Amino acid sequence: MQVNLKVRRYDPETPETEPSYRNYSVEMPENATVLDTLIEVREYHDGTLSLRCSCRSAICGSCAMRINGKARLACKTQVGSLVKDGGEIVVEPAGNLPVIKDLVVDMAPFWSKVRAVDPWLKTDGPPPEREYVVPNESMAALGEVMNCIMCGACVSDCTVLEVDQSFLGPAALAKAFRFVGDPRDDAQNGRLRAYSQPSGMWDCTRCNYCVEVCPKDVKPMEQIMKLRSEAVHAGIKNNNGSRHTLSFVDLVDTNGRLDEFRLPVFTEGKFNLIGQLSYLPSAPRMLRAGKMPPIFPHKIPGVKHVKRIFKYFEQNRTKAGEGSLH
Repeated sequence: MQVNLKVRRYDPETPETEPSYRNYSVEMPENATVLDTLIEVREYHDGTLSLRCSCRSAICGSCAMRINGKARLACKTQVGSLVKDGGEIVVEPAGNLPVIKDLVVDMAPFWSKVRAVDPWLKTDGPPPEREYVVPNESMAALGEVMNCIMCGACVSDCTVLEVDQSFLGPAALAKAFRFVGDPRDDAQNGRLRAYSQPSGMWDCTRCNYCVEVCPKDVKPMEQIMKLRSEAVHAGIKNNNGSRHTLSFVDLVDTNGRLDEFRLPVFTEGKFNLIGQLSYLPSAPRMLRAGKMPPIFPHKIPGVKHVKRIFKYFEQNRTKAGEGSLH
């Protein structure tokens, strides 16, 4: 089959030149991958093309890049499925990371954020005389996050990193949960306090892109939500993220609906007038869009049923030893 590639090119030796796209047309078998096609181009059509690859088996994660606008592993993506969608396959370097050359990005910022979450076990006492036997159910709960191959696909498409490079990112925070959830680790509270700082777990906007693009079904956003839950249950509430969550729960529990006028007050703190005033610029936009909430909140019909749901979950959470959200 004829495969038409449109590859984004960047030459660091001429940094004054803007990145551009170059088209390649090559004959490939229908079961060929995007990586197979790129290697074909590099070996037989254009030896100046730079890309990174290793295992070709979706294990090492080296070949993560944007293909048709979405982060994927080039070695796992077959050209046949993409050609049917439109004919031309657009290949670009992974996003949110500095480009070194063509499709090769600098992974140093990625690894620095992974190291920032202390991705190793911390214990208070001496090591055990024999191996530490972990219950199967404890490690089964970490099965998803341990599948991570550190490819950076989630980081590439993270919408928060597009506007805030200080954000730890989905890969690092998913790795953080891997150790928070490990029964052998003795530093859970310290970890959760560190991850609750600005640019940490509460800065995730839950756009779900990291879940969509992950080639190993790690579900990074879900791991971040688990971190948040652990922090709240551990009593770490002195930050906007946890206050926002708890206020959201309390307001819905009270009226059966969210009181968006009072939410900023509880989120920022009753006496933090500067923080509360920061929400004012959004008011005109809400008015224009017809989304301004009512000034005087009212209870929804059947609010008793909402309260019953809250009571049920509170009782079951307490029985499970997880504490209360209130």
